[in-house]
Amino acid sequence: MSEVENPVDTVVRLLSKNMWVVKEDGSLASILVSREWYDRELFKNYDGQITVGLSESRDTKIDMSGRLRRRIGSLRVNVWSQDILTRQKMVEEVNRIVRQNRNKPNETLYYFRGVGQASGTHKAYSVGASAELAPGHANWVELSDLDYQKIWYSDDNRHSKSHNINGEYALMLFRFKIDSREKTVKKVVLAFEGYGTAPAGNGVTIKVWNHAALAWQNAQQGTGGADETISITLTSSLTDYIDDSGYVWLLARTTNPSDGTTPAILHCDYVSCTVTVNGITYLDVVSFRDADRVDVKPFIFRTEFTLKSWSFEDIGGVF
Repeated sequence: MSEVENPVDTVVRLLSKNMWVVKEDGSLASILVSREWYDRELFKNYDGQITVGLSESRDTKIDMSGRLRRRIGSLRVNVWSQDILTRQKMVEEVNRIVRQNRNKPNETLYYFRGVGQASGTHKAYSVGASAELAPGHANWVELSDLDYQKIWYSDDNRHSKSHNINGEYALMLFRFKIDSREKTVKKVVLAFEGYGTAPAGNGVTIKVWNHAALAWQNAQQGTGGADETISITLTSSLTDYIDDSGYVWLLARTTNPSDGTTPAILHCDYVSCTVTVNGITYLDVVSFRDADRVDVKPFIFRTEFTLKSWSFEDIGGVF
């Protein structure tokens, strides 16, 4: 049975995944988003902190029987910084993020921006082989930091894997680290942007790893010789595709192999994983106000938001 995600966890993830604050020197500010409460010691390593807590949750009936209900939440979001300009930029970001995701706060886009070999979350690999290798196979070679940068954005700066052995394909493997509990997930969409070329014809085949069946499944194909986006949508048996470590694995390969003279070449511009969870389906800003602490040194600049959220449910669960 699926679980419903706590709205605090949803908002923490929404803000942490989308927060983008640039400091005056052009560097990216380090912002920690967490559950309540504020920790002043964090300012030794962070430029700011955002805390999220639940003020109140109320149920209202949608129909006379009470079977259909709406759960309305009031969320307390606090922005903290010791720099007034950083605080202001964080406030602008909270407003922007909530506004842009008002009708989809429970949807998270995972992709490779900022990822490199030192990252412990998402990973990407490539190999040439005659078969579709399992995620744990020793032949996979992780991308270099420079090659990772080529799949950060959809910008026509592609990572390419060329393989020139008769009967073998060029393959890539992508690992996404999902933050939500696997039982709260209700939809996963995996997307690959790129193309493949080979002597027998153009095309890319993508598949997702079923860790319960130990098999690559749900194949989708593209046939173009230029960038196209191919996707896999999962809505059932999702715990079979999110492993015990919270990983989802996507395989991409040239649909056709090399003939030993002309290589099979797989080009990747961008790859992503969009996860939708059971939980709140609406989020908005009710109000915000400054509540600075100037009675301490250094000053603590604080802004408190009140957000409202809601989700709908029936006696069978959330929808």
